[in-house]
Amino acid sequence: MTELTILMPCLNEAETLETCIVKAKGYLDRAGIAGEVLIADNGSNDGSQDIARRCGARVIAVPVKGYGAALIAGIAAAKGRFVIMGDSDDSYDFANLDPFVAALRDGADLVMGNRFRGGIAPKAMPPLHRYLGNPVLSTIGRVFFRTPVGDFHCGLRGFNRDAIIGLHLNTPGMEFASEMVIKATLSGLDIREVPTTLQPDGRSRPPHLRSWRDGWLHLKLLMTFAPYWLFYYPGLVLFGLGSAGFLALLFGPVTIGGVSFDVATLILSAGLVLTGFQMICFYALSRIFAVRFALLPSSARFERCKSRLSVDNACIAGGSLLLLAIFATLSGVFSWGATGFGDLDASRIVRPAALAVVAASLGVQIITTGFLAAMLQQQINPEQMPQPLQEDSA
Repeated sequence: MTELTILMPCLNEAETLETCIVKAKGYLDRAGIAGEVLIADNGSNDGSQDIARRCGARVIAVPVKGYGAALIAGIAAAKGRFVIMGDSDDSYDFANLDPFVAALRDGADLVMGNRFRGGIAPKAMPPLHRYLGNPVLSTIGRVFFRTPVGDFHCGLRGFNRDAIIGLHLNTPGMEFASEMVIKATLSGLDIREVPTTLQPDGRSRPPHLRSWRDGWLHLKLLMTFAPYWLFYYPGLVLFGLGSAGFLALLFGPVTIGGVSFDVATLILSAGLVLTGFQMICFYALSRIFAVRFALLPSSARFERCKSRLSVDNACIAGGSLLLLAIFATLSGVFSWGATGFGDLDASRIVRPAALAVVAASLGVQIITTGFLAAMLQQQINPEQMPQPLQEDSA
């Protein structure tokens, strides 16, 4: 039985591929591990496939372009119980994988290398990545997901193959590195870190990585898998600030420290209320969608909150706000009528009008969110889905 697959994605790595394979096979022989070296080739045209086969590695062709696509195909094709993946540019030391194997044998599901703890050789990592990109994105990942990983983007990592396949990873680009850590954390897998080193790669051409483009892809993925940071927390802040200002100014101007706040601030507060509440609704819907399609795990708290977001409850709450909007509108009309429908003091008519607009908007938002949430939770029976029409063979 194959215990370990050493997996390398490859796209035109003829300069360094042989060195990496020789180190990896040497490690397997030295450690006495039943293993294989697997090259997931992403369409090389420099003879990398022939080099890999000549060195005794197994090669699979991956037609879908991208770092993540190559690794997803390689993980699926791996024969080992454990997989250690690393770039084939000779920047990682495939001759020293003992810490990874030891942690995997000890029960870890994902073992991340940490280059900052192990050592980064001069010129091995661009200053932009070393002092800005990697630390910032890794910090965001730790804050958002409480993951015990200090180097989110280390390319040398080992994992239990079955555990990672169970995560259903699907990003084809460089952001695959973040997706693996995020989903492993959210799924409660055993994640550990070991020190590793990084050396300057042995290629004469520029790396495939594009700093700003790939950095944005990583950040976008972090935000996508953290709807509470993207929608919920900012929405709560905006809704809270807006509600406090709106309620304080609803019955008249307020003066604080010699500064007077009146209808302009009231209108601004109304905007904050509506924007914040919409973000909270987006959070609820995105979380239901993500759990429904196994992008995020569920929880007891989430299930309790979801059960309360029923169409009936949404209609009751939204309908109550719509009634309030009607009363506020009538109040404004009566105030106008009391003047013979002539000119009105703007400060008087704006307040009931603002209350009507805010209440009506919130009411409609609650009702539509309730119906959309119910649609997202509908169970689909595949047997009842309409079948595609068959072409006439004639």
